[in-house]
Amino acid sequence: MDSKPGKYKVADMKLAEEGRRRIEWSESRMPVMMSLREEYKKSKPLKGYRIAGCLHVTKETAVLIETLVAAGAEVSWSGCNPLSTNDSVAAALAANGISIFAWHGMNVKEFYWCIEETLKFNPNLTLDDGADLIFTIHKSHPEMANKFVIGGTEETTTGVHRLRAMAADGALNYPVIAVNDAETKWDFDNVFGTGQSTLDGVLRATSVLFAGKNVVVAGYGHCGRGVASRAKGLGANVIVTEVKATAALKATLEGMRVMKMSDAAKVGDIFITATGVKDIITEPHFKSMKDGAIICNTGHYDCEINLEDLEKVAKGHRQIRENNEEYTLKNGNRLYVLAQGRLVNLAAAEGHPSEVMDMSFANQFMSQVRLAELHRKGKRLENTVHDIPVEQDQDIAMLKLRTMGFTIDKLTPEQRKYMSDYSAGT
Repeated sequence: MDSKPGKYKVADMKLAEEGRRRIEWSESRMPVMMSLREEYKKSKPLKGYRIAGCLHVTKETAVLIETLVAAGAEVSWSGCNPLSTNDSVAAALAANGISIFAWHGMNVKEFYWCIEETLKFNPNLTLDDGADLIFTIHKSHPEMANKFVIGGTEETTTGVHRLRAMAADGALNYPVIAVNDAETKWDFDNVFGTGQSTLDGVLRATSVLFAGKNVVVAGYGHCGRGVASRAKGLGANVIVTEVKATAALKATLEGMRVMKMSDAAKVGDIFITATGVKDIITEPHFKSMKDGAIICNTGHYDCEINLEDLEKVAKGHRQIRENNEEYTLKNGNRLYVLAQGRLVNLAAAEGHPSEVMDMSFANQFMSQVRLAELHRKGKRLENTVHDIPVEQDQDIAMLKLRTMGFTIDKLTPEQRKYMSDYSAGT
């Protein structure tokens, strides 16, 4: 383990060159981010601001980090999941002078140590994925939230839900922008990114054929919907489990079978949880599964598959291949758990494709700039969770379209007038 006190701790600095090549590949696939970098490296709106980040250390995240730095920010970073760091990317960032504390395979104690290291320079902005950084500040460093931090951003659904709960209780001590809830994030990153990268993770860990399999997708939100769509596209018979009636109805009308997990457990070949809720698959489900069933999770935390329950009903387990463990039940059936129940798309694959992260991270970048600009003007958002401005969403979508070579129509003045003319009738 390479470590330099107060600067970085990564797995192996010898991987830096490989990591730089990965980052350069992402740069070639993220034209929106590269356009923003070119624009803001001159004005440097983040100069004088210290950003602590806690987000998956991937090649796409590296593009975001280096764009923040180009805009003038001082950055300190940790990974937001013990298995999602790409060690070569972490090494490349450290070699480029980024203060980073992340490596693949860390334990829980090391995970929180890394977060603590990022906080040593008293950040005034935070950038989070899952809100562990924000929770750490509020729990262990409340004075930091009150004295130093002027605002933050949150990347994912689970984090936004928890932060809204904090805000509702009056426990959130600085404003957070819900990047996840941007249309250019969750309708693209969550659907197309999660859908493709989750199946990529399953395939890398198993090399299994999807066609003809019964694929059970737990949760039909944006992420689950993307997973179900991509599995269906590969020829799978998709079954959806849900607790929300409207979501289940959408799944039904989009060609999926809907049933309870207790029924789906008996017929599923591949199980993918995407709910953000604990105990989706528990002891009774494991007991009723077919021999050879594959189980994985694409939600942010590793609580959706209750592995303690699985260990209780298993008489032994062994690793079959990387990110694939075989549990033999007392009844003789074998179940295969991928990536230790953590995000299979990041632990067993590379996370979302660069092209879709281009928009998500553009929202992160612009939201950080917005918080800094408000602060410079002596303003501050209320201590709650905020949506990004609609104009920002549309600007990023338009920029993405332009980089893809597409143009769209504009409303004429007469059309705009008609849209707000309530006296117009048949």
